[in-house]
Amino acid sequence: MEIYLPIAELPVNVFTVFGMGAAVGFISGLFGVGGGFLLTPLLIFSGIPHPVAVATVTPQIVASSASGALSYWRRRLIDVKLAAFLFMAGAVGATIGAWLFAFLERLGQLDLVISLSYTVFLGSIGTLMLTEAVGAILRDRKARKSGRKPPAARRSGQHNWIHRLPFKVRFRQSRLYISVIPVFVIGGLIGFLGTLLGIGGGFIMVPALIYLLRVPTNVVIGTSLLQILGTMAIATLLHSVNTKTVDVVLALILMVGGVIGAQFGASFGLKLRGEHLRALLGLLVLGVGVRFLVNLMVEPDHLFTLTILAGGG
Repeated sequence: MEIYLPIAELPVNVFTVFGMGAAVGFISGLFGVGGGFLLTPLLIFSGIPHPVAVATVTPQIVASSASGALSYWRRRLIDVKLAAFLFMAGAVGATIGAWLFAFLERLGQLDLVISLSYTVFLGSIGTLMLTEAVGAILRDRKARKSGRKPPAARRSGQHNWIHRLPFKVRFRQSRLYISVIPVFVIGGLIGFLGTLLGIGGGFIMVPALIYLLRVPTNVVIGTSLLQILGTMAIATLLHSVNTKTVDVVLALILMVGGVIGAQFGASFGLKLRGEHLRALLGLLVLGVGVRFLVNLMVEPDHLFTLTILAGGG
Protein backbone atom coordinates (compact mmCIF):
# COMPACT_ATOMS: atom_id res chain seq x y z
CA MET A 1 0.00 0.00 0.00
CA GLU A 2 1.51 3.32 -1.07
CA ILE A 3 1.01 6.77 0.38
CA TYR A 4 2.11 10.12 -1.00
CA LEU A 5 4.47 12.18 1.13
CA PRO A 6 3.57 15.87 0.68
CA ILE A 7 6.93 17.35 1.69
CA ALA A 8 9.20 14.69 0.18
CA GLU A 9 6.95 14.84 -2.93
CA LEU A 10 7.08 11.12 -3.70
CA PRO A 11 5.01 7.99 -2.99
CA VAL A 12 6.31 5.38 -0.54
CA ASN A 13 5.16 1.97 0.60
CA VAL A 14 3.61 2.31 4.06
CA PHE A 15 4.80 -1.13 5.17
CA THR A 16 8.37 -0.43 4.03
CA VAL A 17 8.52 2.82 6.03
CA PHE A 18 6.84 1.13 9.00
CA GLY A 19 9.39 -1.68 8.78
CA MET A 20 12.29 0.81 8.81
CA GLY A 21 10.84 2.51 11.87
CA ALA A 22 10.34 -0.84 13.61
CA ALA A 23 13.86 -2.03 12.73
CA VAL A 24 15.45 1.15 14.06
CA GLY A 25 13.18 1.00 17.11
CA PHE A 26 14.37 -2.55 17.75
CA ILE A 27 17.99 -1.41 17.49
CA SER A 28 17.25 1.55 19.77
CA GLY A 29 15.76 -0.72 22.41
CA LEU A 30 18.56 -3.24 21.98
CA PHE A 31 21.46 -0.79 22.34
CA GLY A 32 19.83 2.02 24.34
CA VAL A 33 20.42 4.71 21.67
CA GLY A 34 18.05 7.09 19.90
CA GLY A 35 18.53 5.53 16.48
CA GLY A 36 18.53 8.78 14.50
CA PHE A 37 22.03 8.07 13.22
CA LEU A 38 20.61 4.92 11.57
CA LEU A 39 17.13 6.11 10.60
CA THR A 40 18.36 9.14 8.67
CA PRO A 41 20.74 7.07 6.48
CA LEU A 42 18.01 4.45 5.90
CA LEU A 43 15.63 7.14 4.64
CA ILE A 44 18.33 8.60 2.41
CA PHE A 45 19.24 5.18 1.00
CA SER A 46 15.54 4.53 0.26
CA GLY A 47 15.25 7.65 -1.90
CA ILE A 48 13.99 10.29 0.55
CA PRO A 49 15.70 13.66 -0.17
CA HIS A 50 18.53 14.42 2.24
CA PRO A 51 16.93 17.58 3.76
CA VAL A 52 13.58 15.85 4.34
CA ALA A 53 15.25 12.76 5.84
CA VAL A 54 17.27 14.82 8.33
CA ALA A 55 14.42 17.15 9.33
CA THR A 56 11.74 14.44 9.59
CA VAL A 57 13.80 12.28 11.96
CA THR A 58 13.86 15.07 14.58
CA PRO A 59 10.17 14.72 15.64
CA GLN A 60 10.62 10.95 15.75
CA ILE A 61 13.53 11.46 18.16
CA VAL A 62 11.36 13.82 20.23
CA ALA A 63 8.66 11.16 20.59
CA SER A 64 11.04 8.35 21.54
CA SER A 65 13.01 10.58 23.94
CA ALA A 66 9.81 11.81 25.63
CA SER A 67 8.69 8.24 26.29
CA GLY A 68 12.05 7.26 27.78
CA ALA A 69 12.51 10.49 29.76
CA LEU A 70 9.06 10.12 31.36
CA SER A 71 9.97 6.66 32.61
CA TYR A 72 13.19 7.92 34.21
CA TRP A 73 11.41 10.99 35.61
CA ARG A 74 8.95 8.81 37.48
CA ARG A 75 11.85 6.91 39.03
CA ARG A 76 13.63 10.21 39.90
CA LEU A 77 16.71 9.25 37.91
CA ILE A 78 17.21 12.58 36.12
CA ASP A 79 19.56 15.39 37.10
CA VAL A 80 17.26 18.24 36.09
CA LYS A 81 19.86 20.95 36.75
CA LEU A 82 22.49 19.23 34.60
CA ALA A 83 19.90 18.60 31.88
CA ALA A 84 18.97 22.30 31.96
CA PHE A 85 22.59 23.39 31.40
CA LEU A 86 22.97 20.85 28.60
CA PHE A 87 19.70 22.03 27.06
CA MET A 88 20.73 25.71 27.08
CA ALA A 89 23.90 24.86 25.21
CA GLY A 90 21.99 22.48 22.96
CA ALA A 91 19.53 25.21 22.01
CA VAL A 92 22.40 27.41 20.87
CA GLY A 93 23.97 24.54 18.95
CA ALA A 94 20.62 23.67 17.34
CA THR A 95 20.14 27.28 16.21
CA ILE A 96 23.60 27.33 14.59
CA GLY A 97 22.97 23.93 13.03
CA ALA A 98 19.62 25.05 11.59
CA TRP A 99 21.22 28.19 10.12
CA LEU A 100 24.00 26.15 8.51
CA PHE A 101 21.43 23.60 7.27
CA ALA A 102 19.41 26.32 5.50
CA PHE A 103 22.56 28.02 4.17
CA LEU A 104 23.94 24.79 2.67
CA GLU A 105 20.54 23.99 1.17
CA ARG A 106 20.47 27.36 -0.60
CA LEU A 107 23.96 26.70 -1.95
CA GLY A 108 22.92 23.26 -3.18
CA GLN A 109 25.68 21.57 -1.14
CA LEU A 110 23.60 20.09 1.69
CA ASP A 111 23.46 16.54 0.29
CA LEU A 112 27.24 16.40 -0.13
CA VAL A 113 27.94 17.81 3.35
CA ILE A 114 25.54 15.35 4.99
CA SER A 115 27.07 12.37 3.16
CA LEU A 116 30.64 13.44 3.95
CA SER A 117 29.78 14.14 7.59
CA TYR A 118 28.16 10.75 8.05
CA THR A 119 31.11 9.03 6.37
CA VAL A 120 33.70 10.66 8.64
CA PHE A 121 31.57 10.81 11.78
CA LEU A 122 30.14 7.30 11.78
CA GLY A 123 33.37 5.79 10.46
CA SER A 124 35.36 7.31 13.32
CA ILE A 125 32.80 6.56 16.06
CA GLY A 126 32.21 3.03 14.79
CA THR A 127 35.93 2.25 14.68
CA LEU A 128 36.48 3.56 18.22
CA MET A 129 33.49 1.69 19.62
CA LEU A 130 34.45 -1.56 17.91
CA THR A 131 38.08 -1.29 19.04
CA GLU A 132 37.08 -0.63 22.66
CA ALA A 133 34.53 -3.44 22.73
CA VAL A 134 36.83 -6.02 21.13
CA GLY A 135 39.59 -5.03 23.55
CA ALA A 136 37.21 -5.50 26.50
CA ILE A 137 36.16 -8.94 25.21
CA LEU A 138 39.78 -10.06 24.73
CA ARG A 139 40.80 -8.80 28.19
CA ASP A 140 37.85 -10.60 29.75
CA ARG A 141 38.72 -13.89 28.02
CA LYS A 142 42.38 -13.58 28.99
CA ALA A 143 41.45 -12.92 32.61
CA ARG A 144 39.08 -15.87 32.70
CA LYS A 145 41.69 -18.25 31.27
CA SER A 146 44.25 -17.17 33.84
CA GLY A 147 41.71 -17.43 36.68
CA ARG A 148 41.88 -13.74 37.54
CA LYS A 149 39.00 -11.29 37.78
CA PRO A 150 38.46 -9.03 34.73
CA PRO A 151 40.03 -5.56 35.16
CA ALA A 152 37.61 -3.09 36.70
CA ALA A 153 36.36 -0.21 34.59
CA ARG A 154 36.94 3.36 35.66
CA ARG A 155 34.16 4.41 37.98
CA SER A 156 32.09 7.57 37.89
CA GLY A 157 33.15 10.08 40.50
CA GLN A 158 36.87 9.76 39.75
CA HIS A 159 38.51 13.03 38.76
CA ASN A 160 40.40 13.99 35.61
CA TRP A 161 41.72 17.19 34.04
CA ILE A 162 38.19 18.39 33.19
CA HIS A 163 37.42 18.70 36.91
CA ARG A 164 40.21 21.28 37.28
CA LEU A 165 38.57 23.77 34.88
CA PRO A 166 37.08 27.04 36.26
CA PHE A 167 33.42 28.22 36.53
CA LYS A 168 32.32 25.29 38.65
CA VAL A 169 28.70 24.50 39.51
CA ARG A 170 27.36 21.92 41.94
CA PHE A 171 24.98 19.27 40.56
CA ARG A 172 23.55 17.59 43.65
CA GLN A 173 21.64 14.79 41.93
CA SER A 174 24.83 13.64 40.18
CA ARG A 175 26.99 14.41 43.24
CA LEU A 176 29.33 16.50 41.10
CA TYR A 177 31.07 19.85 41.45
CA ILE A 178 32.42 20.55 37.97
CA SER A 179 33.04 23.32 35.46
CA VAL A 180 30.17 24.28 33.16
CA ILE A 181 32.60 24.65 30.24
CA PRO A 182 32.64 20.95 29.21
CA VAL A 183 28.89 20.76 29.93
CA PHE A 184 28.22 23.57 27.46
CA VAL A 185 30.61 22.09 24.89
CA ILE A 186 28.94 18.66 25.02
CA GLY A 187 25.41 20.07 24.96
CA GLY A 188 26.19 22.51 22.14
CA LEU A 189 27.85 19.82 20.02
CA ILE A 190 24.88 17.45 20.41
CA GLY A 191 22.43 20.21 19.47
CA PHE A 192 24.46 21.20 16.44
CA LEU A 193 24.94 17.66 15.11
CA GLY A 194 21.33 16.72 15.85
CA THR A 195 19.95 19.59 13.80
CA LEU A 196 22.43 19.34 10.94
CA LEU A 197 22.55 15.54 10.59
CA GLY A 198 19.32 14.31 12.15
CA ILE A 199 20.82 12.36 15.07
CA GLY A 200 19.72 12.41 18.68
CA GLY A 201 23.28 12.10 19.87
CA GLY A 202 22.62 9.76 22.78
CA PHE A 203 25.37 7.39 21.67
CA ILE A 204 27.79 10.32 22.05
CA MET A 205 26.25 12.07 25.02
CA VAL A 206 26.03 9.06 27.36
CA PRO A 207 29.72 8.00 27.04
CA ALA A 208 30.81 11.65 27.27
CA LEU A 209 28.87 12.23 30.50
CA ILE A 210 30.12 8.99 32.04
CA TYR A 211 33.78 9.00 31.02
CA LEU A 212 34.50 12.75 30.84
CA LEU A 213 32.26 14.31 33.50
CA ARG A 214 31.97 11.16 35.69
CA VAL A 215 28.17 11.41 35.91
CA PRO A 216 26.78 8.37 37.80
CA THR A 217 25.39 5.77 35.45
CA ASN A 218 22.05 5.59 37.29
CA VAL A 219 21.12 9.14 36.21
CA VAL A 220 23.04 9.55 32.96
CA ILE A 221 20.52 7.99 30.54
CA GLY A 222 17.50 9.89 31.88
CA THR A 223 19.44 13.16 31.93
CA SER A 224 20.61 12.58 28.35
CA LEU A 225 17.07 11.79 27.17
CA LEU A 226 15.67 14.96 28.73
CA GLN A 227 18.32 17.11 27.05
CA ILE A 228 17.78 15.42 23.68
CA LEU A 229 14.01 15.86 24.03
CA GLY A 230 14.33 19.63 24.46
CA THR A 231 17.03 20.10 21.86
CA MET A 232 15.28 18.04 19.16
CA ALA A 233 11.98 19.84 19.86
CA ILE A 234 13.75 23.10 19.03
CA ALA A 235 15.36 21.48 15.97
CA THR A 236 11.94 20.32 14.74
CA LEU A 237 10.53 23.82 15.16
CA LEU A 238 13.48 25.44 13.38
CA HIS A 239 13.31 23.00 10.46
CA SER A 240 9.55 23.48 10.16
CA VAL A 241 9.78 27.28 10.10
CA ASN A 242 13.05 27.89 8.24
CA THR A 243 13.24 25.16 5.61
CA LYS A 244 9.77 23.51 5.80
CA THR A 245 11.32 20.07 5.32
CA VAL A 246 9.55 18.15 8.13
CA ASP A 247 7.22 15.57 6.55
CA VAL A 248 4.58 14.90 9.23
CA VAL A 249 3.06 11.90 7.42
CA LEU A 250 6.44 10.18 7.18
CA ALA A 251 7.26 11.03 10.80
CA LEU A 252 4.01 9.53 12.12
CA ILE A 253 4.55 6.20 10.34
CA LEU A 254 8.12 6.02 11.64
CA MET A 255 7.00 6.82 15.19
CA VAL A 256 4.45 3.98 15.30
CA GLY A 257 6.97 1.47 13.94
CA GLY A 258 9.68 2.70 16.30
CA VAL A 259 7.57 2.38 19.44
CA ILE A 260 6.63 -1.20 18.61
CA GLY A 261 10.14 -2.26 17.60
CA ALA A 262 11.71 -0.74 20.72
CA GLN A 263 9.71 -3.03 22.99
CA PHE A 264 11.13 -6.16 21.35
CA GLY A 265 14.65 -4.72 21.22
CA ALA A 266 14.67 -3.89 24.92
CA SER A 267 13.63 -7.44 25.82
CA PHE A 268 16.23 -9.03 23.54
CA GLY A 269 19.00 -6.73 24.76
CA LEU A 270 18.73 -8.14 28.29
CA LYS A 271 20.08 -11.46 27.00
CA LEU A 272 23.39 -10.03 25.69
CA ARG A 273 26.48 -8.87 27.58
CA GLY A 274 27.51 -5.22 27.56
CA GLU A 275 30.74 -5.61 25.59
CA HIS A 276 28.99 -7.76 22.99
CA LEU A 277 26.31 -5.10 22.58
CA ARG A 278 28.98 -2.41 22.12
CA ALA A 279 30.79 -4.53 19.53
CA LEU A 280 27.60 -5.10 17.55
CA LEU A 281 26.71 -1.41 17.72
CA GLY A 282 30.23 -0.47 16.60
CA LEU A 283 29.93 -2.80 13.60
CA LEU A 284 26.55 -1.32 12.73
CA VAL A 285 27.76 2.28 12.96
CA LEU A 286 30.89 1.48 10.95
CA GLY A 287 28.83 -0.32 8.31
CA VAL A 288 26.58 2.71 7.76
CA GLY A 289 29.64 4.96 7.45
CA VAL A 290 31.16 2.63 4.84
CA ARG A 291 27.88 2.64 2.90
CA PHE A 292 27.97 6.44 2.70
CA LEU A 293 31.60 6.24 1.53
CA VAL A 294 30.64 3.79 -1.22
CA ASN A 295 27.80 6.06 -2.34
CA LEU A 296 30.22 8.99 -2.60
CA MET A 297 32.64 6.97 -4.75
CA VAL A 298 30.14 5.27 -7.07
CA GLU A 299 29.28 7.09 -10.27
CA PRO A 300 25.64 8.32 -10.20
CA ASP A 301 23.07 6.84 -12.59
CA HIS A 302 22.21 10.20 -14.08
CA LEU A 303 25.02 12.58 -14.98
CA PHE A 304 24.12 16.19 -15.70
CA THR A 305 25.69 19.60 -15.89
CA LEU A 306 24.34 23.11 -15.49
CA THR A 307 24.96 25.40 -18.42
CA ILE A 308 24.01 29.02 -18.87
CA LEU A 309 22.36 29.39 -22.25
CA ALA A 310 22.66 32.70 -24.05
CA GLY A 311 20.20 33.40 -26.85
CA GLY A 312 20.23 36.16 -29.38
CA GLY A 313 17.12 38.07 -30.24
